[in-house]
Amino acid sequence: MKAAVWLLFAGACLAQGFAQTFSQRGFLEVNSFAFPQTAPGDSGRFVFGALLRYEASYKLGSSLRIAGGLDARTDTHRQVEREFGLSWQDRSVRRPSLGVRRLSAAWAKGKLTAEVGKQFVRWGKADILNPTDRFAPRDYLNVVETDFLPITAARLTYGGQADSIDVVWSPRFTPSRTPLFGERWAALPQEIVARDRGARIPGGQQAGARWNHIGRRVEYSLSFYEGYNHLPLIDAALVQSFPPQVFIVREFPKLRMYGFDSALPLGPVTIKGELAYFGSSTPKADEYALYVVQVERQAGEWFFVGGYAGEAVTNRRSLLNFSPDRGFTKAFLGRAGYTIDANRGLALDVAARRNGDGLWMRLEYSQALGAHLRATAGFTWIRGEPGDFLGQYQRNSHAWLLLRYSF
Repeated sequence: MKAAVWLLFAGACLAQGFAQTFSQRGFLEVNSFAFPQTAPGDSGRFVFGALLRYEASYKLGSSLRIAGGLDARTDTHRQVEREFGLSWQDRSVRRPSLGVRRLSAAWAKGKLTAEVGKQFVRWGKADILNPTDRFAPRDYLNVVETDFLPITAARLTYGGQADSIDVVWSPRFTPSRTPLFGERWAALPQEIVARDRGARIPGGQQAGARWNHIGRRVEYSLSFYEGYNHLPLIDAALVQSFPPQVFIVREFPKLRMYGFDSALPLGPVTIKGELAYFGSSTPKADEYALYVVQVERQAGEWFFVGGYAGEAVTNRRSLLNFSPDRGFTKAFLGRAGYTIDANRGLALDVAARRNGDGLWMRLEYSQALGAHLRATAGFTWIRGEPGDFLGQYQRNSHAWLLLRYSF
């Protein structure tokens, strides 16, 4: 596999003379995060990192296209592995220093498109939370600053403007990356010593299908997923009472999802909704439904999105889990943005618990500093009760600065 990756990029570089078939892009990003407060188990207040991303695609004839991408990272907080090696699996606890972001071949003929390899699969229509997005694990090392992880899959899409069906099969499971024990985003009490005993990663396959219909007045989809939850249950065992020491193992329950999403344009606003029910044959896993209703509007240089995300548990069986998608429910969610000019913009994201126990707010300012360089600065404010999913991170409010050079 490593040899195939390097051969792909070597061949792509040799093909640069064929501008009509070869394209490439990428960026170098330097980022910094500053936390005004320390957190239990983590006294660090400054985190610095760098990310180099390179993506290339090569078109072979009129129907076949090969796409690939690599990420190279480093940081000061040991969230990135120090061992240098090419990673394909995305199953490591830390981010890999060098990883394959994408490597896939896509074939298109008429209404049919097939893609095989490492790729991104996104479902759903809502903008602020997507319950039906089951083939989209994330990197949650920073719980509120996440990035999607690719999966290894075969994807077949057939359809035209009115109706389409999307079928996905993944032979191997890709879990979400969860916060590291001993760091602020794990949000463990200071008096508890947690020992990570790894993860029980299932070896089975995942499959799903989604049918989408675009009508004259409304667009809607039905979806189905059979596989595993990429967010884990937490199996904790007390091995020492004083001081408290706990062995923690992550396990990923079986999951079956039935989903529906829709978008209804109504003149000045568009109403979007998404609903998913999750059942499981794993005895320790909850069965529940998640839903989102939102309204969005574009007005000149402004855009607004506001709505509510809810949860209904039909069978509560789990004691401990890490589930940010459920953690952002029972809350009012909003997003607003303003384009100042071609080079500058503002964005605001908010999640406010309906009972007032949790609040997350993210303000961002972005400005281009030339044709290739862009600076982004912002501040994330988190408040709430310690027992609330958002409130447990109340000491993790932070400011950040990103400089990105694109090529």
